[in-house]
Amino acid sequence: MSVHMSTEKMTKVEESFQRALGLKKMVDRWRNSHTHCLWQMTLSQRRNPYATLRMQDTMVQELALANKQLLMVRQAALHQLFEKEHQQYQQELNQMGKAFYVERL
Repeated sequence: MSVHMSTEKMTKVEESFQRALGLKKMVDRWRNSHTHCLWQMTLSQRRNPYATLRMQDTMVQELALANKQLLMVRQAALHQLFEKEHQQYQQELNQMGKAFYVERL
């Protein structure tokens, strides 16, 4: 009986050892993968400052152009508003029999 029990214990110990070995291999694979991932991140961080600087420069230029375009759009809208108000005042003056003074050359 004692021999049978020790064989059974040995099998359980061996199974436990194999399970622990499998877990260790899995942890080692995860650790290697994690280390590789960190290495890739630091590598891309070392490469990316130049790309980031170029992108920031491009963004600054695009923002300046967008602001310039927005200013032009606002000026055009203001010009249209002034023209519309001028025509409205001209119509009101015409209804009263009056007009703006226009110097003829």
